[in-house]
Amino acid sequence: MFNLREKIWKRKKMLKVTIDGKPIEVPEKTTILKAARMLDIYIPTHCYNPKLSPSGRCKLCAVEVKGSSKPVYSCLIPVEDGMEVTATSPQLFELRKNALEKILSEHPNACMVCEGAGACVLQELAYFYDIDITKLKTEKGDYRKDNNPFIEWELDKCIKCGLCVKICDEVQGVKALAFDKKDPRGKITTHDGKDLNCEFCGQCVAVCPTSALTGKMWKRKGRERGIKKTDTVCPYCGGGCNITLYVRQNEVIRVTSKEDKWNEGWLCVKGRFCYPFINSPDRLKKPLIKRNGKFEEASWDDALDHISAKMKEIKESHGADSIAGLSSAKCTTEENYLFQKFMRAAVGTNNVDHCVRLCHAPTVASLA
Repeated sequence: MFNLREKIWKRKKMLKVTIDGKPIEVPEKTTILKAARMLDIYIPTHCYNPKLSPSGRCKLCAVEVKGSSKPVYSCLIPVEDGMEVTATSPQLFELRKNALEKILSEHPNACMVCEGAGACVLQELAYFYDIDITKLKTEKGDYRKDNNPFIEWELDKCIKCGLCVKICDEVQGVKALAFDKKDPRGKITTHDGKDLNCEFCGQCVAVCPTSALTGKMWKRKGRERGIKKTDTVCPYCGGGCNITLYVRQNEVIRVTSKEDKWNEGWLCVKGRFCYPFINSPDRLKKPLIKRNGKFEEASWDDALDHISAKMKEIKESHGADSIAGLSSAKCTTEENYLFQKFMRAAVGTNNVDHCVRLCHAPTVASLA
């Protein structure tokens, strides 16, 4: 089977590198961290995301390179031909532990009430490096009150990794978030220092490793333990983005997306936040037929028979072109095909339209 990635790699100059005694051949410009992960060698990170430019802020990915007088950050340094790297040693363990203790000293000891408990990388690293946060002298951080409708700011949990700033800039191109240049600790703020006023795609929430940014609508609804996760497809547009529903006590409390699918974990504001309608008590659960001016519950068979009779009556009285059909992007491609086929072949009209032509007309124009 044709493999585009392998073909591209063969065109690049290949370099030989050894990490913890294990040899590997990788394309030029591959970072030490990426090469190590290809070998399944664990190097901790907290500010790294493979889809964003590296920064080395957390200092946890330090490794030793033969010939270098001091450790280097593996997320920043590309491999060189013949390079010998040590990623695991007692010295590196202590170095990373000290860097992690510095991060934790600026982080509140609030795991008991944190939204991210049980799914927090910082919590896992503290466990791995045997750090008792209760013995650290922690500094009090900031709590930012923001009146936006979707995103909760708890900046006392922020570790200044910069992932939220990077994804807003490099992926979304919005630059709604920034580092506060006036603050010596470099806290995160909005670009104008006011309440967040963007499209609320929630990408910053998705990449935040400590729940410093989280969704307001799922706060205190449930954490990892006791959550049932169901993979499905976003019901909104025809993009087909994968989503994971977090369900607790038969209620959808949160929506996320997996990074290994075609949308790479990215979602828009509708896909990430617009799910409360699922739990709405006003949501219709059975078909309704209006009789004598009032809606009455009916079975699906009765409802479909009623629709069929009405359409037949209208067609006989006014002709097939008096009927029009509007389909939806919430249907599958196959369902949309069958719908237009039904309108043209069964009803006998070409009056068929689709919601995407209306709500996504600007998108179509921009891509033309």
